[in-house]
Amino acid sequence: MKAKTSADYQREFRKRLREKGLVKKEVWILPEHTPRLSIVEKQLRIATDNGIQINQAQIDLDEDGLLSTQSAVLWSNSQLFEALAKEDLFVSEQASIELIEGIEPALYLIMHDYGDLEVFLNVTGEQVIVESILWPKADVVDITAFNDAVLRTHKYFPLSTISLEQGSDGVDYYMMFGALSSASLLSNIVYEIEVLASNVIQAANAYAEFIVPASEAS
Repeated sequence: MKAKTSADYQREFRKRLREKGLVKKEVWILPEHTPRLSIVEKQLRIATDNGIQINQAQIDLDEDGLLSTQSAVLWSNSQLFEALAKEDLFVSEQASIELIEGIEPALYLIMHDYGDLEVFLNVTGEQVIVESILWPKADVVDITAFNDAVLRTHKYFPLSTISLEQGSDGVDYYMMFGALSSASLLSNIVYEIEVLASNVIQAANAYAEFIVPASEAS
């Protein structure tokens, strides 16, 4: 299977927006209102995604008569699970999704088109974190050289960042993750998931020289 590029995902993302009936509009605003415009755009997209009728109560004005940045609808893990399960990525069985209940609920995804790559998604406050394990720290041959390579090249993986974290088993793992607002359009979240999966595969190829081959790993 030929790996998709970020350009491929961008084209598919825009296609999904058009299929949902969304249209692109150009607006002119003062620079200081940019954050407000971003929030309002998300509100209007979410309303379209969930079939919610927009009304004055949902788009609030602050004391200055400007659009409020506090009224955006935020996803929860359970709401996001129900919404994502209806998306073509999962309906077509290109990927599987499961809601893991517990003290800290999370979504567990298996990306079948990417060799059954495991991806975890979690809504934490105002952020949605999408992440996947790259490899254990112990599998890196030269940690100093590897860290240097990552710092110099990770910007080539759009929307994703590499981190070092301790797993629940006490083992340190290199992770790849992406973060976006928990008020994001559902299509944005699907796009984030697909781009992360693609980036993990590309990172595995890009940094292969630093990793102990699977046949030699303990």
